[in-house]
Amino acid sequence: MGSAAAVALAAVAGCSVPAPRRTGPTADPAPGVPITSSGHARLMQLLAHPDDDLYFMNPDAELLVAAGVPLVCVYVTAGEHDGRNKVPGRKDVRVDKAAYASARHQGLRQAYARMLGLDAFAPWKKGVATLRGGHRAEVDTLVHRGRRVELVFLNLPMHAPRRPMALPSLWKDRAGTLRTVVSEGSPLTRSSAYGHDQLIDVLVGLFERYRPTVVHTLDPDPDIQHSDDATRRADSEQPGYSDHADHTAVASFSWAALVRWVAERTRAGDGVPAFAATAFRGYYNRHWPKNLPPAVLARKAARLVPYGGDPAWQCGNPGGCGDYNVGGKRPLTNRKGWVRSTHYRYPGTGPVVTEEPDGRLAAHGVLGLRAVRWRESTPGSGRWGPPDDLGGGPLAPALGGAVTPDGRVLLFGLRFAALAGHGGANRREVVLLEQSFPGGPFRAWRGLGNPERGDDRGRRLGVPVAVASPDGTVHLFVRDAGQGLSTRVRDPRGAWSGWRSLGGSPVQDGLSAVVDAAGRVHVYAAGRETVHHWTQEAPGRPVEYSPGRLPLAGDPVAPVALADGGVELYFRRPAGAALNALRTAGGVPPRAPLDGYGPVRAGRGPTGTALLGRDLRGRLALREGARVAVRERGTPALEPAALHVGRRRTVAVGIGADARPWLWAPGAGARG
Repeated sequence: MGSAAAVALAAVAGCSVPAPRRTGPTADPAPGVPITSSGHARLMQLLAHPDDDLYFMNPDAELLVAAGVPLVCVYVTAGEHDGRNKVPGRKDVRVDKAAYASARHQGLRQAYARMLGLDAFAPWKKGVATLRGGHRAEVDTLVHRGRRVELVFLNLPMHAPRRPMALPSLWKDRAGTLRTVVSEGSPLTRSSAYGHDQLIDVLVGLFERYRPTVVHTLDPDPDIQHSDDATRRADSEQPGYSDHADHTAVASFSWAALVRWVAERTRAGDGVPAFAATAFRGYYNRHWPKNLPPAVLARKAARLVPYGGDPAWQCGNPGGCGDYNVGGKRPLTNRKGWVRSTHYRYPGTGPVVTEEPDGRLAAHGVLGLRAVRWRESTPGSGRWGPPDDLGGGPLAPALGGAVTPDGRVLLFGLRFAALAGHGGANRREVVLLEQSFPGGPFRAWRGLGNPERGDDRGRRLGVPVAVASPDGTVHLFVRDAGQGLSTRVRDPRGAWSGWRSLGGSPVQDGLSAVVDAAGRVHVYAAGRETVHHWTQEAPGRPVEYSPGRLPLAGDPVAPVALADGGVELYFRRPAGAALNALRTAGGVPPRAPLDGYGPVRAGRGPTGTALLGRDLRGRLALREGARVAVRERGTPALEPAALHVGRRRTVAVGIGADARPWLWAPGAGARG
């Protein structure tokens, strides 16, 4: 085995004063910029370490790969850690950072070869790519039966002298560079240096090279988590937050690069690149109920077996044949349970779907970090026109929406108001876009602030959720830094209240709100031991926490208002495949056979409650009455999809892997 690569954090040569922060280009929230599509689907994942994708982004990534979507994985660190490729039961493991990095990279090749249906030791094409600024990276490529995977290794160090956590230091500090690790057996044999802006530029260059239509990142704003020091270290978490510090830093670099990519493209007159972004939770999975049923979990965990490998394998890689401490059944027996869940940082309910005055559907979502609107070409056609750019960026991936009694659409987003790093501001705010009249143009974006006082706590906000009462009052809710709820209310005259905490026990993001037949607002959120509920004593009264005992759910709850004033709730129990239902006003719970995983969407139609979710194979399934339809054709669907129960039809609407909308009306096929 080769010797460990040199790893150092060096001061900027010849410079005793930190270099100034780069000031541009920056995002422009103004609307009306053309949206440009690459014309093909491609998924790009940005990871801190080898294995982050397998632990946190599956099964979503594998579903897209199986559907033929090309995959590019960018690993920012080498994953060398302390240089010990630990073998369970052995203590004679020597330190070799170059070899350990190489072994983890080989584990990835083994895992993705199996994902493509090949032998774990299938040969890859290894090469070296020149990136922006003259940086170079190893790129490994495997193609099989039309499916393609590329692994890009930037190989920045996890640790450096005087900087135990190298990437977090590079994100926060204005001075300093990091020298890359050269992994054993790599075609890239020389180390290079990265600074803060250089890493962002390299990521922007990779976006420009590959033109992804789907981008997966880690969590830039993990939950606040106060554990004692021994527990925190055992859980590999950063002080005060429920994730690894490298995950947070790489996610921050990733989102900063996405903002810069959009800004560069628009400044050059090339339009907004059409892509959908999703951020995945990391060590958050340790602290909340698990949400993958056994069949889905088994497939996810199976990908970590070839990644972990075994020291007895003859894989042909000089540095080793996997990350040995992860092999076998260890992902399933690990007390941290990371593999047992897949959670989104910004869980939404899919595009905000509304009906235009002329009967056409309109779908509102986030594309290229900006709000967009698609409209049906004609009522009932299921065919979409080009996206209208509504601006507002850079926005988190999910929008909240409400429709006023007179038919005007309100869109709520979570905006990255500042994402500077490098000693700069890092701020989030809730923003509102309101339609002037039904079917008409939108007014200017309006900031609604943040219920938290400081930027650090303000970064922990969840996706805004809103409902409109029959009298025109608009209720806005967000999960706050304390993992409870905060609200603002707009009265029928248009005046907003200030932010108010609703308290309650800790809950997950993915709030659900509904107005019952009496006009009362209800909010539901899944907690650690039960589903929590907030409601009004009567219409017009404040929304308050409603103590009670509802069953525990592993994902967001889908509520449906009934004509008798009650509410039906649909949910899956932790690690359960069966869909459960109950009525809050009593009565016989409805039967809801729709086995699968993940959250469901629910709506009330002429034949009863319609339900939309994923089956155990990851396909979209729609239940209406006694009939269940499965979407087996059309563009691969991204999560989440929206359910729209309209006056004339019930449809599912979502964004595909090609960053274009699709509409599925069971019995009429899929469009898009």
